[in-house]
Amino acid sequence: MRTRKTTIWHLAGLLAAVCAPTHAAVKILSLTPSVNPPQVVGTAAVWTVTAADSSTGPLTFRFNVTPPGGSVTLLRDYNAGTLSAGVWSPNPLAWTPTTIEGTYQIQVVAKDFKSGQVASLTASFQVTPLASGSTPVAAPTSNPLVALFGAPACAAGSTMRVVFQMQSKAKPASMTSLVKCHPPSTMNFEIAGMYPKTAYNMYAQTVTGGVAVNGSTVSFTTGALPSNVPFPGFKTILAPTTASDTAESVLLLSADELGSNRTNLPSLATDLSGKVIWYYYPSNADHFTLLSRPLPGGMFLTIQNDTAWNPASVNGQVLREVDFAGNIIHETNTGVIQQQLLALGATDGAACNSIGSPAPIGAACLGAFHHEAIQTLPNGQTAVIADVERIFPAGTQGDTSGLPVDIVGDMIVVLNSNWQVAWYFDTFQHDSGAPQLDINRPAVLGETCVNNQPGCPPIFLLSPGIAPTAKDWLHANSLYYDPQDGSIVWSSRHQDWVMKIDYENGALAATRNILWRMGPDGDFTMNNVYNDPWPWFSHQHDAAIQGNGLGYLTVLDNGNTRVSPPPAGVGSGNSRGMALTVNQTCSGTPPTCTGLQVTPDLSVDLGVYSVAMGSAEVLSSNNYLFLAAIVTVPPTSVVGYSIEIQPTPGTDTGTQVFNLEGPESYRAWRMTNLYQPPTI
Repeated sequence: MRTRKTTIWHLAGLLAAVCAPTHAAVKILSLTPSVNPPQVVGTAAVWTVTAADSSTGPLTFRFNVTPPGGSVTLLRDYNAGTLSAGVWSPNPLAWTPTTIEGTYQIQVVAKDFKSGQVASLTASFQVTPLASGSTPVAAPTSNPLVALFGAPACAAGSTMRVVFQMQSKAKPASMTSLVKCHPPSTMNFEIAGMYPKTAYNMYAQTVTGGVAVNGSTVSFTTGALPSNVPFPGFKTILAPTTASDTAESVLLLSADELGSNRTNLPSLATDLSGKVIWYYYPSNADHFTLLSRPLPGGMFLTIQNDTAWNPASVNGQVLREVDFAGNIIHETNTGVIQQQLLALGATDGAACNSIGSPAPIGAACLGAFHHEAIQTLPNGQTAVIADVERIFPAGTQGDTSGLPVDIVGDMIVVLNSNWQVAWYFDTFQHDSGAPQLDINRPAVLGETCVNNQPGCPPIFLLSPGIAPTAKDWLHANSLYYDPQDGSIVWSSRHQDWVMKIDYENGALAATRNILWRMGPDGDFTMNNVYNDPWPWFSHQHDAAIQGNGLGYLTVLDNGNTRVSPPPAGVGSGNSRGMALTVNQTCSGTPPTCTGLQVTPDLSVDLGVYSVAMGSAEVLSSNNYLFLAAIVTVPPTSVVGYSIEIQPTPGTDTGTQVFNLEGPESYRAWRMTNLYQPPTI
């Protein structure tokens, strides 16, 4: 039964809509949760909205949340609604408060981008504590391997974490990250990294002035792995040895699609034998999700297939930050990103469905997010890669069709802490030749794309009157923020180059110029101290400068160019794990870089050939983890290998000290627990 308090709350929302200015073209008619407040911390509420628009639309909808004592934060940015019987509605918003009790403000904003009209409506939602009195509570979440732990409030100036361990003590205890106390509110933690159908003990640990005090212990038993999730199998090729980095005993794998029917796999974490301790799998089995990066404290950046403003595609249209339980923390999409880019003058960021057919020469549009999103930039900023298509004159890149040519480039989009576009880098603005990019330097192995081609973004501008295949010119696949000089380093698979961009920590005055190009025919001299007949990487993945202060650039050298038939390559070979010492001196405003030299420290044959994808990581012991991500095992199997290498001093080789065969995956990470991912 609806309480009187709830009835008044709902009526206030309706009155706010009714009292909107009569001249407004857009009106919010209702904002309704699936459950009436108050609700306990951890309870999901699905919000539905109806709206009207006297203009032709379409209406788009944004959701914001203001937590108790906090500021307005974006939940989901403007995304297209649907029209039925004269009423507009967005996709329902699933929202789960998991951090603090109190009164939340949920706001929906409807905007018609054609007319410019905007309307908004805000509703209050009361959330009560999970833990009451002095007793902690451990409750289940929507993920059977994740618990929500509620603890009584702790004193200001202290911090708290939760320690959890199997009741059998078969494994060492784990702990969450420390969180600042915020009395009088209780403390709430998502607990992840637990085996299925296993009993655990857990307790809060309050730290004050370096002294830890343990709270009461509660028990929690995880659920079974759900039968409707296609969990892959694992096979130990080489169990950890005494030389392995067993301190980093958690392996996290980013999902990929598997098999001829492209089954969508979960992203998951396992122990070093492949036993699952966490997974992420959206409820829609056809919903592909790329986990791009784990974040500290239990968050993840993901690129997902879902609806946005362009009805021609769902592929890579949404960027989401999610937590352990799969709750959405932030979400944006290509449609609203296009609008924000155009407002900043990025004309190549137009919507692809706004361009006529055949597209005229010079037309360009932003298509989909792909491969990478990172959140290691200053001030909580996030950077993501999106593809850009642009039409060039006939004959560009040697095309012989006699028709205008569709070329696929990339844009790096930087979002501020509230996920609004703050900066961008457009490869087509730097395509006039060395020392930048050269539009007439095609993909090294001549890669092309058509729509729905595996390994390609959605292609929108191909049509009669355009050359029949798009040139996959760059194929960017990783980003790294270099705090030493505030630049962005990115990897271009199809140019066999890793490049540095003048970012200047997001300064609008930054030139966005390419400061150097590393790889064959680039700007660096290779100091080939080990006389390698092919010292450079090619078609590489996951380029980053890391190594516990060692300053190595690590990379998974897939080796496609090297192993391709002559004249490009030598016709055979395996993928390699590489670490390179990079010598450079960059100074000035805008910066220039001199003294460019690379020396290989590690270039180890991984024993298998990974045709695409993969990753590289320096472990705490200074061993290396390399993921050979997509390896064909005759006759038809495709698998991935997580391989740990112990370097051999005085050489560029090393010894395998761990090798776990698992599913085809995009990236792999090793960590001590899920709360402390690598800091790259």
